[in-house]
Amino acid sequence: MIRTLRTAEDLVWLLDHTQAFPGGQITNLAVQKHRIFDETSGREITAGTAISTIIRYEVAIRGVEGLYSVSRVAKLLMKGVSDFSIFEQEGTDFSEISLLHAETSGGRLRFWFDPHGELYVICDEAELEEVSRPGSVRPIRTGMTEWTFQAEAGELPTIDWFLKHLDRVGIPCAWRMTKPRSPAHPAFRWAGLLLPASAQGLPRTGGGVYIQTYGPLDGYRFGITLRASDPHEEDIGRLLMVLADIIARGFSGMCLAGHHIMERDEWLGGQNVGQGA
Repeated sequence: MIRTLRTAEDLVWLLDHTQAFPGGQITNLAVQKHRIFDETSGREITAGTAISTIIRYEVAIRGVEGLYSVSRVAKLLMKGVSDFSIFEQEGTDFSEISLLHAETSGGRLRFWFDPHGELYVICDEAELEEVSRPGSVRPIRTGMTEWTFQAEAGELPTIDWFLKHLDRVGIPCAWRMTKPRSPAHPAFRWAGLLLPASAQGLPRTGGGVYIQTYGPLDGYRFGITLRASDPHEEDIGRLLMVLADIIARGFSGMCLAGHHIMERDEWLGGQNVGQGA
């Protein structure tokens, strides 16, 4: 598939088709300087700049039988580049895409390849080439940053419930309570940060998974939102997935993963489930 991108409508299509490259990886980046011979000066002069990126990513598509995943390799060629920046320092990696941001301004296209703008491009137009293949059996897990569950029945679990279940699966964690913003929503119950623990049982430095819980809301008994501080960090991304599976196995209800709403069985992908204690 090849598509040229010039207008705001084209960018809307791009963001919808790619779902903004969630959890994508830039595997190749090239800056091309085009030059022509100037007869007046007798020298070669710059006639334009183009930047091409190769991006591997996976998206979830909803079909007749539910969600299925598609793995894609995309080449995004940005032509007529007037401004760009590639910024990487200790603790950052421009090749990891959380979400692509794109807009039009003054007849030009602007791309941010991550929330912090480590890779930023302004260009006249762009071109997307893409090859797709069937993805993994359980989609929308790579690079996921947030997951919400609303339970149809049961009681809101305590933090001890989470810690015990994590111990059982071999992922011990430390807990750090956080204070709600004032004024708190009336449905709010408690919130805090789960930090993967070291072999000595001490919390590691770095991020974790933020948990926010709430009581009855819109006909559901309770709700839980998980948010990863850095889904590209292997331990944190795995912790988010394990927590989501623990909750979905323990209670019946609905999940929100990214922009996708699904029942817990659909999230678990056909695993054996039962009401957990």
